Amino acid sequence: MKVLLVAVGKPRNPALAAAIGEYEQRAARYWPLEVHEVREEPAKSASADLVREREGSRLSDVVPKSAHLVACDPGGASKTSEEFSAWLQGERERGHDVAFVIGGAFGLSATVRKRARTRLSLAPWTLPHELARLVLAEQLYRAGSIVKREPYHK
Repeated sequence: MKVLLVAVGKPRNPALAAAIGEYEQRAARYWPLEVHEVREEPAKSASADLVREREGSRLSDVVPKSAHLVACDPGGASKTSEEFSAWLQGERERGHDVAFVIGGAFGLSATVRKRARTRLSLAPWTLPHELARLVLAEQLYRAGSIVKREPYHK
């Protein structure tokens, strides 16, 4: 099982980039983690729909067809940390690769949402994509600590 974290753009804020890197590194202790950043589409002269479609195409190109694609989307299902860790451990036991996809400033394209087997809400409100990536990385780390029954979770 491999966990892919696929996101639009690189974190611009150095403090956020450091925090994201720290939690991705911690999560990689528990899950074989690959991080892929795709180029952000310039939005100066393009519609939000066009930006979403172009970024969505880049995101889709990185995710293997066999992977369980999880669209990180505020309209998705919410899970407690315990539910998330149990679900992720179940995917590991079934031998499924899991790809978490985070869209850019305008969100995910309809194509990516259709391809997703799961839609996951990281919060009940919309998060900037850099914060969404930090929240996801921290929850991947927390899920690993729950599965291993380590004290971090408490």
